[in-house]
Amino acid sequence: MLDLLGLGPQQLPARLLLLAERTFRVRTYPAVAADAPPLLLVAAPIKRAYIWDLVPHASTVRLLVRAGFAVHLLEWLDPQPSDADLGLEAYADLLLGQAVEAVTQDCRRAPLLVGHSLGGTLAALFCALHPDRVRGVVLLEAPLHFGADAGAFAPLVAASPDLRRVHVVPGLVPGSLLDLATVAAAPREFLLERQLDLLATLGQPVSEVHLRVLRWTLDEMALPARLFTEIVEDLYRNDRFLRGQLPIAGRRLGPESMTVPMSTVVDPRSTAIPPSSIVPFHHRAASTRKLLLEYHGDRGVALQHVGVLVGRRAHDSLWPQLVDWLHALP
Repeated sequence: MLDLLGLGPQQLPARLLLLAERTFRVRTYPAVAADAPPLLLVAAPIKRAYIWDLVPHASTVRLLVRAGFAVHLLEWLDPQPSDADLGLEAYADLLLGQAVEAVTQDCRRAPLLVGHSLGGTLAALFCALHPDRVRGVVLLEAPLHFGADAGAFAPLVAASPDLRRVHVVPGLVPGSLLDLATVAAAPREFLLERQLDLLATLGQPVSEVHLRVLRWTLDEMALPARLFTEIVEDLYRNDRFLRGQLPIAGRRLGPESMTVPMSTVVDPRSTAIPPSSIVPFHHRAASTRKLLLEYHGDRGVALQHVGVLVGRRAHDSLWPQLVDWLHALP
């Protein structure tokens, strides 16, 4: 229905750089200069990547192209039943590694990573594994510390059985179930705030961006069972990344593994991914070049969690700081 009203995404034309066996693809956008530093944007695997390029006046992709970067977007595709055994190691090391290598070959230099939400978590894991393959990372409201004091999902996970013991997770976890879990964990952030954002536009035309974001929230993706299980058990229940005990590719990852330049953005108002789920890792990370910024939300974006990508305030005040930081990296 929203598509019939012309509220689907309006993406910038892009060249397909890589299609990896129907698992993901990498889009690359025309750069303003031949020597533009490469960026790889890492979307969360639970929703469509076009939230980075929703509409021309609310597009982080276009903002970064104008800022002088060679922008690439990693777009996760719908997993197939045969992908059920793909877990954190596959997503954060093997698949993301293929995307990084494709960008490196295309631009002849290592890229900077920019990840949002769970995409930022995957980007952080890759940087911890392969600091020599990236020049730095920006993590936008990406959960890095989990457990009882680290957000609204903790009580939901604590009340659920150990997924490895009960073996109830199917081959693919439906996107509708993931949506239900997010609403159950943080109903204000993922349900009530949409209505409050709509009320904030009373007396004015409803924000076009608001409606486009609502359409995006309905565009669901499933997760492979193994990836879902490892996110719940290794990250949310046992907080193994902050504890330095996350097993990936034969190593134990933790804050001391994060040595690349790192910029982190937090939303002090968030309950789903509050500062307490990010700041402890940021402070303990071994990187000697770190930047911590706060984002205080936007009006007319429907869901504040994606306001950092589509909000006018974010584009006007937050992103110029991130752009300057990225350009200053060696």
